[in-house]
Amino acid sequence: MVVASLGFACMGVCVKLGAAVFSSAELVFYRGLIATVLLYGFIRWQGWSLRTRHWRAQLVRGAVGFVSLVLYFFAIQALPLATAVTLNYTSPLFLALFLAFWSGERLRGALVFALAVGFVGVVLLLQPTLREDQWAGAVTGLGSGLLAGVAYYNVRNLGALGEPEWRTVFYFSLISTVGGTPWVLASDATRGVDAYGVALLLGVGVFGAIAQLAMTRAYRYGKTLVSASLAYSTVIFSSVFGVLIWDEKLPAIAWLGIALIVASGVLASLRARGGAAVQD
Repeated sequence: MVVASLGFACMGVCVKLGAAVFSSAELVFYRGLIATVLLYGFIRWQGWSLRTRHWRAQLVRGAVGFVSLVLYFFAIQALPLATAVTLNYTSPLFLALFLAFWSGERLRGALVFALAVGFVGVVLLLQPTLREDQWAGAVTGLGSGLLAGVAYYNVRNLGALGEPEWRTVFYFSLISTVGGTPWVLASDATRGVDAYGVALLLGVGVFGAIAQLAMTRAYRYGKTLVSASLAYSTVIFSSVFGVLIWDEKLPAIAWLGIALIVASGVLASLRARGGAAVQD
């Protein structure tokens, strides 16, 4: 999950740089298209099969993940970036609720506490703001976090069914490409792309694919809530990139947020060593 978090942060850098060149529709579309092409080529080279008996579950995971991604991009447009990111990172909290209510699992209090500490750290680090006229964007951002939690729940279930991560990520990328095609066509996004633009699009697609593969593997083999807690480290990597690339300054309260996020991951990992992340 730490590898996935680094991959998502690198993808975020490419998205931020690419936002000055491409529309949100293009970024979503090419993220899916590039990942689909690369994964298909690798899968064919390895001689693996894309056939699955769990196509309904793959369809649900892909569709929910795509809608969550679209809502996230809309939230970024309607809200300050820190607010949109914070709302999207409610997904681990929703995931914990889904485990309890949909699977009937008893959650360890220490792991739920670790999730809550991590989210407080995200809020302190990003320091989100919200005006009275931004509630529609806030609902959209919260919806992206809720649907991301549903998507991660489905990823976990697909792993339990024995679906390899490369197959799950391929179908998610394919569904994102198909779903993003009408959006990019309707956006009238027709322009020439230079080498810099191609590099950014490749970064979005390649880093996104690597992050999805690592994240899917983490939810398949790791303890669910530990992986969810470690996902908060994306915010740390993103903040470091902001300092290094854009010379952003982090106040003292932001460093406190980073410390809480790190403590959240450490606490979750230590508690998981002492027992399962959930109790039957």
